Amino acid sequence: MNQEMTFDEAWQTLQQLVAEVEDESLPLDQLAEKVKAARQLVKFCEAKLRSIEQDLQQSDDEDEA
Repeated sequence: MNQEMTFDEAWQTLQQLVAEVEDESLPLDQLAEKVKAARQLVKFCEAKLRSIEQDLQQSDDEDEA
């Protein structure tokens, strides 16, 4: 996965993968690959959100000081 991917790009890709996984005609091997890729995107999005949350918290702490 590209670490330079933005949150929005990752979210869009994740939404596409979910739609593909929900397609019942997807072969099992492809389904497994899509689920694995989706898990990686979820972890990436969670990390981005945590980073943003930390930045905001740090900014709030600096404003209070």
